Amino acid sequence: KIKLPKKTARRYPAYELYLYGEGAYAEANKNLILTGIPVLFLPGNAGSYKQVRSLGSIALRKAEDVDFKYHFNFFSVNFNEELVALYGGSLQRQTKFVHECIKVILKLYRDREFAPTSVAIIGHSMGGLVARALLTLKNFRPELINLLITQATPHVAPVMPLDKYLTDFYTAVNNHWILKAQDLRNLTTLSVAGGFRDYQVRSGLTFLPRLSQHDSALSVVSSAVPRTWASTDHLSIVWCKELILATIRAFFDLIDENTRQITENPKKRMSVLNHHFVRHPAKIFEENPEVFTELTGAFMWINVKASKWTYSAYNDSDGKYFTFPLASHRKSYSHIYCQNSMLDTNSWIYGCVSSNSSVCLEATDLSWRAELLPTVKVVILKLEDNPSLSHIVIYVQPTVGNKFTLDCEFFKEDSRTVQLPVTNLFSFGLSSRKILLNSTGLLYNVQLQHFDQIYQAFKIYIESHCQLPKERKPSVYRLHIPWSHEDSITVAKVPSFTEISAKLHIARPENDSSVPVLNIYSSSDCQYEVSNASVFWSLFVCIIRFHGCSLPVYVVSNILLTYGGQLSTLMSTGQCSEFPVELVRTAKPYKIDPIISIVVFLLGFNWFREIWDSLSLPEVDAAVLSSQDAWFPLVSLILFLFGTGIAYWSGVFFSSSLRLFSLFWLTLIRPSVHQKDNRLITPRRVCVVVSLALVSWTTCGALAVLMVYLRYVFKETSQNAIKHTVKKRDSVDGASEETQPLCNNRTVADDVSSLRMHVTILNLFTWIMLLNLPSLIYWLKNLRYNVRLDPDPCRSTAIILVSILEILMNSSTSEVKSSKLLKIAAKAPFPLSVAMLAFGQMHLYRVPHFITLSLLLHVLCCTV
Repeated sequence: KIKLPKKTARRYPAYELYLYGEGAYAEANKNLILTGIPVLFLPGNAGSYKQVRSLGSIALRKAEDVDFKYHFNFFSVNFNEELVALYGGSLQRQTKFVHECIKVILKLYRDREFAPTSVAIIGHSMGGLVARALLTLKNFRPELINLLITQATPHVAPVMPLDKYLTDFYTAVNNHWILKAQDLRNLTTLSVAGGFRDYQVRSGLTFLPRLSQHDSALSVVSSAVPRTWASTDHLSIVWCKELILATIRAFFDLIDENTRQITENPKKRMSVLNHHFVRHPAKIFEENPEVFTELTGAFMWINVKASKWTYSAYNDSDGKYFTFPLASHRKSYSHIYCQNSMLDTNSWIYGCVSSNSSVCLEATDLSWRAELLPTVKVVILKLEDNPSLSHIVIYVQPTVGNKFTLDCEFFKEDSRTVQLPVTNLFSFGLSSRKILLNSTGLLYNVQLQHFDQIYQAFKIYIESHCQLPKERKPSVYRLHIPWSHEDSITVAKVPSFTEISAKLHIARPENDSSVPVLNIYSSSDCQYEVSNASVFWSLFVCIIRFHGCSLPVYVVSNILLTYGGQLSTLMSTGQCSEFPVELVRTAKPYKIDPIISIVVFLLGFNWFREIWDSLSLPEVDAAVLSSQDAWFPLVSLILFLFGTGIAYWSGVFFSSSLRLFSLFWLTLIRPSVHQKDNRLITPRRVCVVVSLALVSWTTCGALAVLMVYLRYVFKETSQNAIKHTVKKRDSVDGASEETQPLCNNRTVADDVSSLRMHVTILNLFTWIMLLNLPSLIYWLKNLRYNVRLDPDPCRSTAIILVSILEILMNSSTSEVKSSKLLKIAAKAPFPLSVAMLAFGQMHLYRVPHFITLSLLLHVLCCTV
C-alpha cells in the first residue's frame, strides 16, 4: 500500500493506492526505491485492485527474461469495489482521486536517473472511462498520460443508465474527446473488447467515438487480436493469458532505449499497437526495418516456373532459395499467394529488385507484409502494385528436427472471389443460400452480400470434401469485417463440417461501401460447400443483446397502461377490473409505436426541429438510436411484446404473493378487526411522512423508498388477512351472500376492487424501487465513510413518493370513483407511457418520474 498525502487520504477515505510485486522483486521494492516504468491499473464496476496481478506477474517474467534491463512497476487503485456502472455519483470522485495518484506515483521516481514524466494506464470496464475522464479535469495536464489501454470499457454509452450523473458523465467525457481531439493527439488509446462472450458490455459500446483521434486511437475485438483469436467474457478479459501476453509484448516494444521509458513518439506507439493487436507479420517488431537486403550464403538457387508449387522440409541441413519469375505470370495472373507453416520470426520471402541470370543480388524483405494466422503465415501480393519486382524469392532455412510446408500459387482475383447473398432478416430460418467451390486453389474469398446491419445474425456452414484420404493441414476460416477490427477466426480439420456464427458488433458506416468477406485458407485437392441460413430466434436474440437494458421501460409502460385501464373501468362500472384482463385489453403497441415513429420522422424536418428545440424537449431516444444504425420500427414491437409477457407474470406473481403472505400472516398472528379510520391524513401518518422524508434527506433516498415500500406491502398483507378473518367469521355465523345486507355486499366489492388497485400500484412501485436499488447498495457499502449519500439521484423523488404512497396505501376505490379528477387520472397513463418510451430507453432514471406523476394524479383523486 502506498502512503498518500494526509489531505488526499482525508478527502478520499474509501480509496487506496497499491504497488504490485512478488518474490524478490516485492522485497526489493518495499522501500519504494523504484527504477522502472510506471503503469497504473484501474478496476471497473465492483472490480478489485488485485486484478492487476495478471498483468504484473507476466510483466515480471518478461523482465526477468531480459535480466531487468527494462521493467515495469504496476500500480493499482482500490475503488472499494464501487458499483459505478449503476451509480454514477462517484465517477467524478474516482477521476479526481486517480489524478492525485498519478502525481504521487511520479513523485516516487523523483531524482532517479531515468525519471518518468508520464504514466501508462490500463483500465478495465468503467476504469477505462475514468481514465478518459482525467482529460476533462481543469487542472489536469494531458502530458501526464501517454498511453491508455482499456479492456471491455463501454465508451459510447452506459450499459444501464440508471441515474442522471452517469449519463451526464458520459456526455461530458465524449464531448470533450470529440471537441478537443487535436489536443489529445499525443495520447495513444487502445480499446479492446471481449466479443460475443461478453454479455455485460457488448462490443459495439467499446469502440471509441469515430470522430475523435483518427490516427491515435484504435478499437479492436479480442477475437481479432493476433495470437489471441478468442472471445472473452467481461471478467476473463483481465486475465486471459493470450491477451495479457500481447499487451505485455507491446509494452516492452514501446520502450525507448534512450529514456528507458515508454516512447514519446505517437507514430511508434500506434505502429507497435497495430503490430500486436491488428496485423502481426510473424516478425519481432522493428521501428525502421531495412528496406533492402542482400541474399547471402552458399545456398542452392532453384528456379520455379510452375504457377502452383508445394515444398515440404524435414531435417534438411541445407538451405535453399526458390525463385519465381514474375514476367511470365503477369499477363495470366493478378496475384501471388504464399503460405508457410513454420511459425518462427525469421524472414522467409523476398522480392528481387536486382539480379543476374542465376541469383538475386538485392531484394526487399516481403516478410513484413505477411500476416500471422493460427496455423500458417501468409503473404498476398498484387502483381500490378509491384512493377519493380522481377522475382519472388522463398528462403528455406536449414531444418534440423523441424517439419514445415511451403505453398505458393499464382491466381486471378476474379476466379477466387465468389458472392454469397445472405439470408433475409425476416426469413426466420425458412431460407438458405449455398455455393460450391470446385477449384483446387489455396485461397478463396466469399463476399457476403447485403450483410451490413447489426440485427442480421445467421449461421455459415462450410463442408469440406477431399479426394484422397491423406493427412492434410487444417483449413482456416476468417470472417473479415472491413470497417472495424472485429474479425473471427476458426480452425477446422479436413474433411469436416464447420459451423460459424455470423454477427456484427457495429453496422456499416453510411459512407462505406465495403463488403464482409469470408476468407477460406484451404487445403489443396479439397472441395468446399459454403451455405448460410438464418436461425428462427436470431432476430429476437439480437434485439435483446442490443436493447435488453431498455426492457424495463416496456414492462413499466404495459403496467402503466393497465393501471390507466383499471381507473377507466372504475369510472365506468364502479369496480376495478383484474390486472391480467385489463392488461390484455389496454396493452396495444399499435397505439404507441406510430406516435413515436411519426415524431422521429418529423424531427428530420428543420421546421419541426426548431419547434421541438424551442420547447426545450429532450432528444427522442429512438431518433438517437436510428442515427447510430441501432433501431428500426420492429424493435419496439418485439420489445413491447416481451414487456407485455413480463408485466402479465409480474401481476400474477404480486397477486399470488400477497395471498401467500396473508395466509402466512394468519398462521402467525390472529389479526383483530379494528374500526377503519376513513381519514386519509391523520397526525400519525403525517409523522410517518415527515420521518421518512428526514431519512431521505439525511441518509439515502432509496432507503426511504424501500422503507415505504415494505410498509405498503405489510399494510396490504395485514388488510388482506383481516378480510380473510371477516369472511371466515361470517361463514361460521351461517351468513350467506343471499342474506347479507346490500351495504355489506358493496363493502366486499369495494375491498376486492381496492385490493386489485393496490396490487397494480405495488407492481409499479416495485420497478421504482428496483431502478433506485443500486444507489442504496452503494450507500450501504460506504456507510462507514459517510452517513449521507452525496450526490443522491433519488432524494427529491423519494420525498414526493413517501407522501404519495402514505396516502395511497390507506385509500380505497370508493373514495376515487366519485372524484372529479378521475377522468384525467384515467387518461394520463397513455401519454405518460408514450413519453416514457420516447425519453426513457436510454435514460432509465426518467421512468420513476412518469410513474410518480401518474400516482400523484391518483392521490389528487382521493382528496378532490
